Amino acid sequence: MSLPSLAALPASFESFVSRALQSFRAAVDDLSPQATQRLAAWPVARLAAFERVTAASEFVIEQALRDPEMLLALADSGELERSLQAGELRTQLNAALAECADEDELGRRLRRLRNRQQLRIIWRDITRQADLLETCRDLSDLADACIDLAYEWLYPRHCAQFGTPIGRRSGQVQQMVVLGMGKLGAVELNLSSDIDLIFAYPEGGETEGVKRSLDNQEFFIRLGQRLIKALDAITVDGFVFRVDMRLRPYGSAGALVLSFNALEQYYQDQGRDWERYAMIKARVVGGDQVAGAQLLEMLRPFVYRRYLDFSAIEALRAMKLLIQQEVRRKGMAENIKLGSGGIREVEFIAQAFQLIHGGRDLSLQQRPLLSVLRTLEGQGYLPPAVIEELRAGYEFLRYTEHALQAIADRQTQMLPDNREDRARVAFIMGFDSWEAFHERLMYWRGRVDWHFRQVIADPDEEEGAEAAVCVGGEWLPLWEDALDEETACRQLSEAGFAEAQSAWQRLAGLRASNQVRAMQRLGRERLDAFIPRLLAQAVERENPDLVLERVLPLIEAVARRSAYLVLLTENPSALLRLLTLCAASPWIAEQITRFPLLLDELLNEGRLFKPPLAPELAAELRERLTRIPEDDLEQQMEALRHFKLAHRLRVAASEIAGTLPLMKVSDYLTWLAEAILEQVLALAWRQTVAKSGTPRRTDGSLCDPDFIIVGYGKVGGLELGHGSDLDLVFIHDGDPQAETDGAKPIDGAQFFNRLGQRIIHLLTTQTTSGQLYEVDMRLRPSGASGLLVSSLGAFQRYQENEAWTWEHQALVRARVLVGCPRVAAAFEQVRAQVLGRARDLDKLRVEVSEMRAKMRDNLGSKETAAGTAANAFEAAAPFDLKQDAGGIVDIEFMVQYAALAWSREYPALLQYTDNIRILEGLEHAGLIPGADATLLREVYKAYRAAAHRLALQKQAGIVSGEQFHLERREVMRIWRELGLS
Repeated sequence: MSLPSLAALPASFESFVSRALQSFRAAVDDLSPQATQRLAAWPVARLAAFERVTAASEFVIEQALRDPEMLLALADSGELERSLQAGELRTQLNAALAECADEDELGRRLRRLRNRQQLRIIWRDITRQADLLETCRDLSDLADACIDLAYEWLYPRHCAQFGTPIGRRSGQVQQMVVLGMGKLGAVELNLSSDIDLIFAYPEGGETEGVKRSLDNQEFFIRLGQRLIKALDAITVDGFVFRVDMRLRPYGSAGALVLSFNALEQYYQDQGRDWERYAMIKARVVGGDQVAGAQLLEMLRPFVYRRYLDFSAIEALRAMKLLIQQEVRRKGMAENIKLGSGGIREVEFIAQAFQLIHGGRDLSLQQRPLLSVLRTLEGQGYLPPAVIEELRAGYEFLRYTEHALQAIADRQTQMLPDNREDRARVAFIMGFDSWEAFHERLMYWRGRVDWHFRQVIADPDEEEGAEAAVCVGGEWLPLWEDALDEETACRQLSEAGFAEAQSAWQRLAGLRASNQVRAMQRLGRERLDAFIPRLLAQAVERENPDLVLERVLPLIEAVARRSAYLVLLTENPSALLRLLTLCAASPWIAEQITRFPLLLDELLNEGRLFKPPLAPELAAELRERLTRIPEDDLEQQMEALRHFKLAHRLRVAASEIAGTLPLMKVSDYLTWLAEAILEQVLALAWRQTVAKSGTPRRTDGSLCDPDFIIVGYGKVGGLELGHGSDLDLVFIHDGDPQAETDGAKPIDGAQFFNRLGQRIIHLLTTQTTSGQLYEVDMRLRPSGASGLLVSSLGAFQRYQENEAWTWEHQALVRARVLVGCPRVAAAFEQVRAQVLGRARDLDKLRVEVSEMRAKMRDNLGSKETAAGTAANAFEAAAPFDLKQDAGGIVDIEFMVQYAALAWSREYPALLQYTDNIRILEGLEHAGLIPGADATLLREVYKAYRAAAHRLALQKQAGIVSGEQFHLERREVMRIWRELGLS
């Protein structure tokens, strides 16, 4: 974190500093000769620092003259030149409050420690020995310690007077919870900040142990009043912290303390948008920490909505408008917090993203602003250059705020209007003159304001006040049914709709739908604002009819959740991307309609069209799941599904945009499956072990986890498509007979079977976000009649003694996806031994050919005898890209045949499981002519690319018979030349 530089002491302060030093020396001399010696021992650097600090801060010199021993003691302790250790400040206060006799003494000791620490913090801030983060942390730690230790001192004495509060339902002793809001909650207190607090207690009841019991609420109200007095009252020693309780429910008119249930009910029924904004930073700063954590968890759904909440941006915009009006009314343009380009605008930017996305992106559920900015950059919400400007501008503004407040320990964010204080601020900030400082300040305020407008300002403001009427305004009468059918159709036709009548009927159908008719007023207003925008952008597309046909079902689906409409209204670029993708792919349109949460992905173009690589995918998913409590299975399953849906959309969008070639599409979809399987296995293992204990190996040691998931078919061959299922086989290497070490032990075979069942449950269960994957387990030993999970030994015996040739063909494309590295290595050895054994090639050709013939008979095009009849190449005939002769499966069977036939002599053929690289291996070994290997690779990719395109159009993988003539004939030729029939 950058620190403002140190400036030379202005000449105008030299005499003032000299007098201050003389006065301090005189005050020290009055203490004792020993005190004079202690001051004389100060190093030159500390005396220079004293001059700087007294030039900048009237507060410091006042405290030093009032209590010179305090400054001497600080200097002797070394605290002026070093950072405090974690917990050190609380330890000091604890010692200061030891044997405190009464509340008056409590107040004195709190204030004396506060003044001591305030002097130290200002000293280190002005001398640049502490950065912004340390200054804010020390101030916040000071507040935490004062609040909590004052509460701990008051609580037992309050109980002695009024009895101990007991919960009516639980029968447990009740403690108060003190929530710190705003800058205190975010550990961002400034040098002279109020502390915003909310008091609560877990449950109602009465006090016990006294003759006249008190209701719990009355008990805690009185306790809260005593705590406020201990902190807030101004005495001869000053104050500890000014306490502001106006953020509590109902503000100043509300009860000082409420129960958890009352708080939850209030926020659920009456909580306003600004209260959500405030609650983002709420933190337990005193009282019962455990109960406080429970309270914050209860209130989390109020703050962070599980859906994308773009209505939050409207609320923030309205709040900012009110602030701007107040600034103008009170003449606060020079206020660096509330004025244009001030601290509040940076906070609004960060909290806009938190409120909108925080319900789904748990990484945004944090308090410190600079940490939120880092997350916004890391998660791709804002570009690094924007974050850097916001960070630098915010830090400059906060340092300026501290400079203003260091002068007299006064709560202010107003720039001074007198020459002396202006010189002080410029000096503290490292500038030679007020003009130089002010120029830099206005630069940063301008940059902050510009970025604020990009995020918070109304998208129509760029075009001026009239633009709000103009954007799509020509379509408003048509949508509001103010035009007769003929006029409406003419407008649609003239705008470019080829089927104007159909378009008009679709719009009328949406308007009359049950979902729209059931909308409440606010939702209907949002829909009425959105549809004209939609039409205005649709007519800019090449095929507006297609756009409307595919997007209106989505609008109908989300009509009752109008926050999505706000998202698209607020983000014209996101709406444009939605229309582009839906026009290009009905599959994408259907996905977004089924799962509107995917609209979030349209907000960031860079992220949408650049899916992460395999390690980043896995790391991102791990991070998401670590933020969810281990016992919250529902949220874990939803997070897995959200992750899959979002990244699958990114891949499809990138494929449509041409930024991802076919092979990379399959790679990404396969990496996505592997990242999900890794976490599903971890979840299933944790849950199964928690219930039954850990299984054992044959040597008696515990498994960890000695289990692998093997992928076959498309996932094994890194060729997953957009709707592919997963062909999986589960294998373990534990002792099937040994019992687990749990309280309710079961044998190893039963444990691993339950583990497999758990994995399938996590993958296939339908939730509101669909299922993760369809799973096919039929390739396991003995198929559907076999055990769900095989031991490695049983798998090897089956493959060596019982497996059919087609099962060995499948094994060519099998690889370990996730699980224990040791068992994975052992599986690879088994695979190599099974596939690399000597074979009768004539028999192998017959068995491969017979299996292929069966597949063609059952799955190929009936009209053309699976592409072998004379009419197979006619335009009217279908060609099944996968199953017909000369198609994808023919190439796969040739590759599998070659691997089985020659891998004994050429074991390198077993290194890879995907067809492309096996074909490359066959070419390098000279087993297939180079021209034929190249042809098969290119044809295979061409077939798969066509199948992908059809899948995105929600069409079967079938084309007309006149396509791929040359390719099919060449594949069939090579098939025959390999001796297959």
